[in-house]
Amino acid sequence: MIHNIRYRVFIYENEDKDKVLEALLNILPTAEPEAEEAEGLLEEKMLILTGAISKKRETKEFLNTLIESIGEDQLIKLYNDLDRKMDEKGNLFLRLSKEKALDEEWEILDGGDSIHLKIKIAAYPAKKEVALKKIKEVFPEDIINA
Repeated sequence: MIHNIRYRVFIYENEDKDKVLEALLNILPTAEPEAEEAEGLLEEKMLILTGAISKKRETKEFLNTLIESIGEDQLIKLYNDLDRKMDEKGNLFLRLSKEKALDEEWEILDGGDSIHLKIKIAAYPAKKEVALKKIKEVFPEDIINA
């Protein structure tokens, strides 16, 4: 279902690196991020954590946990937003709250300070229409008909 999950998290000067890493690991327990120092628009220093998860068992576990962990309202919203959150190559883009992830909760955001995910859906050919059809198969029937 998923080829890989690429992630990116920004850690700003006023944030605790260990807590942000903990938040990331609450979402992707097997993540082994690489850290890169960067500078923001206002010359503030930040750290960017990046990496990818590609083991089938781990990507499947992520997807199952996502479906189980977000509330029904968020699941319905995600289902309805799939077309908007996917590019033409079948990559699904999600943002999860860093703050909620620290509390081991999952909340999808449309912007702001978050854990950025790029989820490559296994679809052949690798086109948006095919990927949308594949990802919609994992949603519970009651969400599809909501």
